[in-house]
Amino acid sequence: MPVLVASDLDRTLIYSAAALALTMPDARAPRLLCVEVHESRPLSYMTETAAQLLTDLGDAAVFVPTTTRTRKQYQRINLPGPQPAYAICANGGHLLVDGATDHDWHARVLARLADECAPLDEIREHLMRTADPVWVRKHRVAEDLFAYLVIERELLPDEWMKELAAWAENRGWTVSLQGRKIYAVPKPLTKSAAVHEVARRTGAELTLAAGDSLLDADLLLAADRGWRPGHGELADAKWTAPAITALPERGALAGERITREFLRAARGETPAGPPA
Repeated sequence: MPVLVASDLDRTLIYSAAALALTMPDARAPRLLCVEVHESRPLSYMTETAAQLLTDLGDAAVFVPTTTRTRKQYQRINLPGPQPAYAICANGGHLLVDGATDHDWHARVLARLADECAPLDEIREHLMRTADPVWVRKHRVAEDLFAYLVIERELLPDEWMKELAAWAENRGWTVSLQGRKIYAVPKPLTKSAAVHEVARRTGAELTLAAGDSLLDADLLLAADRGWRPGHGELADAKWTAPAITALPERGALAGERITREFLRAARGETPAGPPA
């Protein structure tokens, strides 16, 4: 039976220049491969070693990029290795099959959102009314499914985030702070639901996963084995679970370690160490 590998992308497998965390002396820094260009500028990277490991992984398992990015944002990423047959975008709101949107899946997601949580317009109005223009740079809606803010993080009041999280919780939504973005996402909109669907279609009996943010927690809990890097929301919260390995590496070297662990597990090799 095939092994399914579902991995978050940003700050898990790929990294912006600001998130690389290259703390070693310059002469010892790893060689990097640019995997995303936006408006003619390089945007995201992985180490060349991670790129080779990911290429090998594509031959050993069903690799499924699993991201909160919109379809348009995902499609500008050029990952090494075979083209993934499946990709999950918009936090599970869209399932791509050979690069094309699965409209039946999307319709099922919309029906569940309508039944189980407050409408997007209510969330947007609240964000517009309560978020201070002093620290908000952009208001955005992704795929008509969820909302996010681009902020100046150093100016963000902690109390505002706590109040927003409590308000959203009562309406069936969750809030996540990732870098310079605050996401408000419906609770039924999950990466894990889409991963379960891909596992059903492929017949996979072993699912591996990795992620760094609170929006990845459900994905990690749904996997047979999972990894989280030493940075991000989950690391900051010291979040873990029985089948989750908390890695010490941060930045691009964490991405390299994650791809190595994926490949080792997909090949049935002995794990590098017990879950933390």
